[in-house]
Amino acid sequence: MDIAINSLQEHDAEELYQFEKNNRLFFEQMVPSRGEDYYKFETFQLKHRELLAEQQEEKSKFYLIRDNSGNIVGRINLVDIDTTNNIAEVGYRVGKEYGGKGIGATALKLLLETEISVQKIKAKTTTNNIASQKVLEKSGFKQICISDDMFEMNGQILQFIHYPWKNDSNH
Repeated sequence: MDIAINSLQEHDAEELYQFEKNNRLFFEQMVPSRGEDYYKFETFQLKHRELLAEQQEEKSKFYLIRDNSGNIVGRINLVDIDTTNNIAEVGYRVGKEYGGKGIGATALKLLLETEISVQKIKAKTTTNNIASQKVLEKSGFKQICISDDMFEMNGQILQFIHYPWKNDSNH
């Protein structure tokens, strides 16, 4: 599937809210819940504006992953951007009906091509999120460790797997 990543905008709020609501149960199988308040539109709008402010300050970069028809199929973000050390952390999520189509890996590739100033990117995923582990490894991220900290989510005892990526290309 051909996709594009587009910077998050103010006018994306309602469509993104619907995407998050529609995929809530699916996402919460793999990542901790964002809490009940997040799914109230008023709260969502406040959070959306906070993200836009963070993006404006260049602390983070938020992207929507869209298909050829312009529908949101996922999101991918660079957060905790440290411009002094050119390092950031990546996070992404792909909607339930779009999984298994290579969208996560393609979006990550597009992000790495777009954000060429970032030299190191950190990622983490839960031990049960095999799809995300495959996306990271396919994209050149190397597993370095599994955290000692364990936590329970949906009745499973999980840990985080940490993956760094380093830009080895010469720009």
